[in-house]
Amino acid sequence: MDYDALMKPVIGFLGCETPTAWLDKACDHLDILMQDHANCEKKAASTAMNLMFRYNFFSDLQVRLAQLVREEMLHYEQVLELMKKRGQEWQALSAGRYAGALRKEVRTYEPEALIDILVIGAFVEARSCERFYALAPRVDEELGRYYRYLLKSESRHYEDYLTLAVDVAKTYKLKNPQETIQDRIDHIREVEKNLILSPDDLFRFHSGVPSEAA
Repeated sequence: MDYDALMKPVIGFLGCETPTAWLDKACDHLDILMQDHANCEKKAASTAMNLMFRYNFFSDLQVRLAQLVREEMLHYEQVLELMKKRGQEWQALSAGRYAGALRKEVRTYEPEALIDILVIGAFVEARSCERFYALAPRVDEELGRYYRYLLKSESRHYEDYLTLAVDVAKTYKLKNPQETIQDRIDHIREVEKNLILSPDDLFRFHSGVPSEAA
């Protein structure tokens, strides 16, 4: 598979690439990285499932997210199996700032709230994909192979979220039609970029630049 070609639109969608300082930290703390990766897969499945229940009138969303839930839970199981194989015990980790900061951008009225949630989902999946791609050549062969295996599904998840956001914007009447879907994408891209490039005291899968490197 041509991973560079697969990743080109993903990286183009994001506002920045992962800083080297974060990659260095990740390679030195693979136990935290893997544990938080497992947490992220479980949270991604939960988020998609919640959307399916909350917006059960939107049939396209149901179909796409049902597939995403299955894949996220499969990935969760796979990461747990890798951890077990490596003798790594489960540990409780506090959440980083990333997801919470992005959720603050969600508007409080519909359908704009759903659009924002879907756009944020696209950025989360795209960032995950970009980090797997950047980490793959830097970690051990087994883990690198697994991260490359994830690229196809993660890139599709980002595309699915983005497609759903565009479909909602086209289908339902917006309270402020002057603000386009592209405006929201551009805004959330900037927020996400700042989270990735700014100093962060807590190392997690989606954290920013480690504070000691800032």
